[in-house]
Amino acid sequence: MNLGLLHPESIPEDIAASETGSLDKEISVMEVCTIFLYAMILLPGIAASVHQVKSFLNHTAYLSCYFPNPQKTDIKEFIVFWQKGDEVVHEVYYGQEKYDNLSPKYINRTKMDMDKWTLQLLNAGIVDEGQYKCIIIQRRDKKSPKVIYTSECSLYIFANYSQPEIVRLHTGELKPNKYLNLSCSSSGGYPEPKQMTWLISRENRTLRLMRHMDVSQDAVTKLYSVTTKLNITVPANTFTNISCLLHLGEQLGNLVSVPLGVEIPGEEMEQVKIDFLGPLTAVIVLITLSLVFVILKKKRNSSPTNQSVSLVV
Repeated sequence: MNLGLLHPESIPEDIAASETGSLDKEISVMEVCTIFLYAMILLPGIAASVHQVKSFLNHTAYLSCYFPNPQKTDIKEFIVFWQKGDEVVHEVYYGQEKYDNLSPKYINRTKMDMDKWTLQLLNAGIVDEGQYKCIIIQRRDKKSPKVIYTSECSLYIFANYSQPEIVRLHTGELKPNKYLNLSCSSSGGYPEPKQMTWLISRENRTLRLMRHMDVSQDAVTKLYSVTTKLNITVPANTFTNISCLLHLGEQLGNLVSVPLGVEIPGEEMEQVKIDFLGPLTAVIVLITLSLVFVILKKKRNSSPTNQSVSLVV
């Protein structure tokens, strides 16, 4: 049964020997591990409940031991280990931070706030999500080192999604009773969102529509992208406001797109255009004929005068 104990190679051998050399014999690394196991099983209340820790992507995550330290003992009296599964995340050895036994991916990424018993995990990434265990060991007088406290916390990483964006999927002019095709997308977020909702508002009423949401995850960054589509008819001569709402859960809340306003002219308005075009054409024709008549009349009036001038010459 895996109790999340320290690996033998991660435990400094000198914790088994007295600093003054007063112990009759050194305690082997395996014996120390046995002490850990024995303490985990027999000490009542040694393991506290799992605490939840939340951090944004590429920010510092703060993992507390939640150690009450009722006797206000100096941290120099303890050995403190942080573990994630089989990996050693951080080690404080009698008040001094040690890095010899750390897992490579945590080197130069951790430091301990010894006043608050809190581990700072720098530049936290999605791969850092998971359960962490804090183990505190103390050696009292000439006795063997003993686990006096453990606690666990689960780290959750969050990344902000982009504002949802609505895109028209069709070209050309919208016609009454024809379908309006739209898509709404958001990307670069974590964890996977709950759902996307379309909000259709017209005449002081709002309709909520749920449509299938396509979800994809980047293989490298582990960030999500989501898209949903809408295919509806929009009534003529009525202004319609369309928005897209992305539900991200309690931590990140909801994101809403910029509204898209749509208004399609009806057949009556088109008929008005046709009726107006007829009289306008008639007026243009009438004006043209009038101009032609005036020009011809002027030519007729000027013809006798020209002939008279020719005879005199």
